Amino acid sequence: MTSTVAAPADVKLMNMTASVLFLAFVVLGALATVRWVVRLPVFDVKGITVTGDVSHNNAVTLRANVAPRLSGTFFSMDLPRVRAAFEAVPWVRHAVVRRQFPNHLQVVLQEHQAVAYWGSDNELRLINSFGEVFEANVGEVEQDALPSLNGPEGQGAEVLAMYRAVAPLFEKQEMPVDGLELSVGGSWRVSLDTGAVIELGRGGVVEISARVRRFLATLAQVTSRYGRQANAVESADLRHENGYAIRLRGVSTVVAAVVPKK
Repeated sequence: MTSTVAAPADVKLMNMTASVLFLAFVVLGALATVRWVVRLPVFDVKGITVTGDVSHNNAVTLRANVAPRLSGTFFSMDLPRVRAAFEAVPWVRHAVVRRQFPNHLQVVLQEHQAVAYWGSDNELRLINSFGEVFEANVGEVEQDALPSLNGPEGQGAEVLAMYRAVAPLFEKQEMPVDGLELSVGGSWRVSLDTGAVIELGRGGVVEISARVRRFLATLAQVTSRYGRQANAVESADLRHENGYAIRLRGVSTVVAAVVPKK
């Protein structure tokens, strides 16, 4: 008859500890091997393919701006850091970075589409079609006669939305909008290409648009009383509750017009 004698508790603990330590050494050794392999020169990134919107950048400018910020091999390179490096390049709005085995990166760029200037003359920036303000060489703007927008920091999208609402209203009356400004206090001001300044007052898109429509609907009638056309307006103030005040070129007094409520 054979009998089995159980190992003492301290022996079991020693065996378990030895197994755990052995497993840990194996795992650490494997990790060290992997880290060594992925850092071998054979896995250095040999090239970066860039596609997408690149009208404002070329291989030379991209290399000059991005290369100093890149480090690591194909496996160890930090892709979010690579994306951030590309998005720091002027005119680049968004970048998508992917690995292409065995040693290349693929980058797809989306550039800002400038729709207006933003800010004052001494700190002029650009605003894109999403209402995002960005910095770039304004001399590289391809479009002619972009409008000038301005407002408190972080209000670019709101100002652009207002411009898109009111500019077509003035355009219908052949009074192109040259600029739109939102003051710190929340008041809107339009500048026309004739040099006229129109105070629109406070309010959202719906309220301001309605105020502009009422103004434009009666403007020709008011100016004709003085033998003038709409382009003779030098300034207008639409902040009055029941009407507006305008100053006409060649007319010495300020003209007050009452707009009946509907």
